[in-house]
Amino acid sequence: MELTIHNKQNDFDYTLCGVYYLPNLLPPQIEEKEIGIWGMRHLRYIKQHKKVRYINLLTTGELNAYLAEIDERAQNMKTVLMKQMSEHEGANEVLKEQNQPEWVGRMNNIRNRAEEIIYNEVIYK
Repeated sequence: MELTIHNKQNDFDYTLCGVYYLPNLLPPQIEEKEIGIWGMRHLRYIKQHKKVRYINLLTTGELNAYLAEIDERAQNMKTVLMKQMSEHEGANEVLKEQNQPEWVGRMNNIRNRAEEIIYNEVIYK
């Protein structure tokens, strides 16, 4: 059985180990969230180009939540952009039924443009 006490002066928890009280230096357990492809791409970017931000997020225990939020924002943006662009350019179900190769080409073009916008607006910021 471990005995843990809290010191209000320095806001640390201490655990009794033998005859000594040692400070609990590990951050509290943080709920791990799923990180998708957009979060992983942003992680790679901040590791290479924004090292101070990466280290700060990592040491404060906020990295996982931050990447999950980036991933969700990027995925939502992709969905909205693709819907808006496909409506604007007429890449709809009618075109899909009448001329499938044309529809596939338009949708691939729309997807690529939407992803490029996401890279510039979310991932590389």
